[in-house]
Amino acid sequence: MPGAPAMSPWAGAELSALNPLRAVWLTLAAAFLLTLLLQLVPSGLLPGCALFQDLIRYGKTKEGGPSRPAACRAFDVPKRYFSHFYIISVLWNGFLLWSLTQSLFVGAPFPNWLHHLLRILGAAQFRGGELVLSAFLVLVFLWLHSLRRLFECFYVSVFSNAMIHVVQYCFGLVYYVLVGLTVLSQVPMDGRNVYVIGKNLLMQARWFHILGMMMFIWSSVHQYKCHVILGNLRKNKAGVVIHCNHRIPFGDWFEYVSSPNYLAELMIYISMAVTFGFHNLTWWLVVTYVFFSQALSAFLSHKFYKSKFVSYPKHRKAFLPFLF
Repeated sequence: MPGAPAMSPWAGAELSALNPLRAVWLTLAAAFLLTLLLQLVPSGLLPGCALFQDLIRYGKTKEGGPSRPAACRAFDVPKRYFSHFYIISVLWNGFLLWSLTQSLFVGAPFPNWLHHLLRILGAAQFRGGELVLSAFLVLVFLWLHSLRRLFECFYVSVFSNAMIHVVQYCFGLVYYVLVGLTVLSQVPMDGRNVYVIGKNLLMQARWFHILGMMMFIWSSVHQYKCHVILGNLRKNKAGVVIHCNHRIPFGDWFEYVSSPNYLAELMIYISMAVTFGFHNLTWWLVVTYVFFSQALSAFLSHKFYKSKFVSYPKHRKAFLPFLF
């Protein structure tokens, strides 16, 4: 098409390569897939490993898992520290969003250190290809998601004295930094400046941006409802916390799966893949990681509920309605 920017063969080759970011997400997805498969194998067929089980379980599933040696307990961190993940995400991804906004609307180039970091991670210098609006919206979604989860940690969720491993805690801190950089690395760049096709950003609006936004709002609303249901299980009608015991949750997606909050998390990341236009390989690798990691947590939670409650609903699946 006359006047349309052409992507050089070099840029196309770079985009198709297994860059560092893609390698990281592919490795994480493969590791969690393997871990999930190992949990599906009958326990008597595999040798037990206390440290391995300690690293894949947290919260109630850690309590309901195999007995934990004192050496493992020495590395416990309160599960309520989940809020730290979202504090980091709101600050860091807020900074990335601000940097992208400054570049888009003021013309300010990315800071040198950020530009070099993105290059190290495999961000390509190219014109065309990914729409800037897609990455901008996904970064907005990621920031709003983190802000809502931070609000829920403080005002909705009721944390018991459950624990997570310090390795899980450190991974959670790094995760939201990495996922924000992954989004920003999809922005088409010309040197240190963002390359925008068309006269303004709104000219890039496509049908999949609307669909992705609707999916994001729908998934976020359901995740919030599920967290409210879980929080209310430990409160009286006046909203006062009266205990920290586990109860069987009912309502919303809990009628279909044991961990609808994990399912909603997956749907939120799929909504971002839709916003990228369905074709972004890097983000689909992120979605694949989220799928297997959330499936693992949901499977362990499902086993906990079934072992603790004799009257647990038989029709509920762990993660995917009617399937798994």
